[in-house]
Amino acid sequence: MNFTYMNQHILDNLFYILVSILIYSTLLDHGKKLSQYGKVLITTCMSIPILLCMKFPIYIDEYCVHDLRQIPFIIGTLYGGWPVGAVLLVILLTGRFVMNGFNLLTLLVYLVIFVITALFSAKFNAFNRKSKLNSSIVLIVFLGILSSFLALAMSDSFQITEAYIFYFIILPPFIIGLAVYIIEILKDAILIRTQMVRLEKMEVVSQLAASISHEVRNPLTVVKGFVQLLKAPDLTQTEKEQYIQHVVRELNSAESIISEYLAFAKPAHEKVDTISIDREIGYLIEMIKPLANMNVVTISEQLTPGITRGNIQHFKQCFLNLIKNGIEAMPSGGELRIISYVNDDDIIIEIRDDGIGMNKEQIHRFGEPYYSSKEKGTGLGSMVAVKTIQTMNGTLHINSASHKGTTITVTLPVYHAVSSI
Repeated sequence: MNFTYMNQHILDNLFYILVSILIYSTLLDHGKKLSQYGKVLITTCMSIPILLCMKFPIYIDEYCVHDLRQIPFIIGTLYGGWPVGAVLLVILLTGRFVMNGFNLLTLLVYLVIFVITALFSAKFNAFNRKSKLNSSIVLIVFLGILSSFLALAMSDSFQITEAYIFYFIILPPFIIGLAVYIIEILKDAILIRTQMVRLEKMEVVSQLAASISHEVRNPLTVVKGFVQLLKAPDLTQTEKEQYIQHVVRELNSAESIISEYLAFAKPAHEKVDTISIDREIGYLIEMIKPLANMNVVTISEQLTPGITRGNIQHFKQCFLNLIKNGIEAMPSGGELRIISYVNDDDIIIEIRDDGIGMNKEQIHRFGEPYYSSKEKGTGLGSMVAVKTIQTMNGTLHINSASHKGTTITVTLPVYHAVSSI
């Protein structure tokens, strides 16, 4: 008889098992609706390699044909329990009898495997990864030896050869160990990814809370400055009214900021305004002067008229943060220079201070949340500024050196009003 040995089918059987495991894990992870039917998924995914292993078996010798059908059968029963195991048993026996005819020994062997594996399943799923790996290897070795003794007792023609020991006793523990390890790694990866999504959501909430406190602090600082100025005994009535107007305006600004954050869960379309650069920055300079005076900082301005488009509240908050940063960068006092000019289709705004400056790493990380060169800074002010400028299709450039001051250059597009005839 001309017989061809085809032991390369070991790799084919292994391929069927591993691919089915990967498909099962992928469907469980990405199919939100399918994840509700975990037992159906594992039954389907394990039944396919069972049938494929029987269809393309491993030829041990001329009289013995073997395959790895018991691996997906045991895996499905261990992870899915006896209901999954029962369905897989029916599929396995039906496929075996259709392909190769009825065999009492096969029926008895796999009934024994099913009963022992199903009874062990509940305990198996309570183990950690290492215990699952070790127990699955011990289980399949035990089942292999038990099945061999059953075969010897029931069949006079059955013989245990070296090839049989290798393919049926030694090889399966390595394969099931690999399969269980991959399943556990994939399960851990899915769990870690779910936890990371949850942590990212918590991080957003944390940043939101810190950002609210930071953004509201700016107008409250201005209010504090004007309230202190109101204590001066030699103020005229006109000056008092002006200071009170500033206080009311900043309180309204704080209220507006809080309202925007409260609407964060249901964001509406962002309002776009026409912004007069010189007017709005001039207003911000007047507003921040009490803080500058408290820090012995003088502010000089040279503002050229120019118009751009964006959310005016965000624009104010952006440049308020940048100006405030410039003032706080000069703890021993100094001069803050603010210049704006129009260059072709761009409006250039420069904010220069004589402060402590920044090194290359600080410049590179400018705008990152929770990174700040200030001892008590959160980095959220610079983050808001960078995001606002990007939203307005602008750019921000920093030129700085330690102990030599910083120049922040903001470039925004000029808005040309379209006149109608």
